[in-house]
Amino acid sequence: MARIPEAEARLFHRKWVCRKCKTINKADISKVRTGKLICKKCGNKHFRIKRKEKKAVA
Repeated sequence: MARIPEAEARLFHRKWVCRKCKTINKADISKVRTGKLICKKCGNKHFRIKRKEKKAVA
């Protein structure tokens, strides 16, 4: 099955996951690198990019 670029952009573009509470935050990469992005739930400043889900093999 082919991947649709518009769907991938909507699901993964500019989305960051807090390493402490797993909350999804939207921001530019420049804010994450400079440490200006703060988690809206716990106040943490450490994030990772949202991972793409792996396809289940039946």
